[in-house]
Amino acid sequence: MIVAPSTRMQSVPVSGPGTVLFVIFMLGGVAGAAVLRNPIPAFAGALLGFYCLFSVKVVNQWEKVALLRLGKYRGLRGPGMIWIIPVVDTLSAYVDQRIRVTDVSAESALTRDTVPVNVDAIIFWVVWNAEKSILEVANFAEAVSLGAQTALRECIGRHELAQLLTERERQARIILGDAETQISNKFAEAALVYRDNPVALHLRAMNMLYEAIKEKGSMVIVPSSAVETMGLGGMLATTTLAKNQ
Repeated sequence: MIVAPSTRMQSVPVSGPGTVLFVIFMLGGVAGAAVLRNPIPAFAGALLGFYCLFSVKVVNQWEKVALLRLGKYRGLRGPGMIWIIPVVDTLSAYVDQRIRVTDVSAESALTRDTVPVNVDAIIFWVVWNAEKSILEVANFAEAVSLGAQTALRECIGRHELAQLLTERERQARIILGDAETQISNKFAEAALVYRDNPVALHLRAMNMLYEAIKEKGSMVIVPSSAVETMGLGGMLATTTLAKNQ
């Protein structure tokens, strides 16, 4: 999937601060002309207002922009408010330097043993050098996407299908091993608790036996030694006597 470049052009030639300065100078010029009864302050205010209107630009915190003076690169500007010379200076596209996410699809890439596979990937990338991205690449976002697709196809082409599957099986075994380790640690902690508290062990054994026989139609065979160890014989006898009374 090819994404459009994450840059913004100066679609609106004026900015908020430029508009405010334009209004201030225009009102100031009109007021001066009214006080002095002379149109010169009004003309001066209008000129200064229009100059600020088109010369004041705002660059966001996460952006950089290249300043071109008569077509020649003069350096990066931003973030914050910048001043340019109208007509003489121009600004490039605003380059977003935040981390971006691009979906990469290898479509039908062939493995080393010519087996077609479909692999999707996601890449996280950031514009580290805004100057080179503006001056040396026409569309750096498209270049990143196409380069990632090519790299993914080359990576798949260097391996056979069995090797790709063995990496997936290995990851599954690692996850299963981590789960077994966590379970064994919990069992070890429980064993320490049961070792120091036989009553808790008996209650746990009784609960396990109850969970096994509570379903209708189920039958569980329990050795007599286990019954004696858990003390179930005396408990069952006491329950029977209590029912008969």
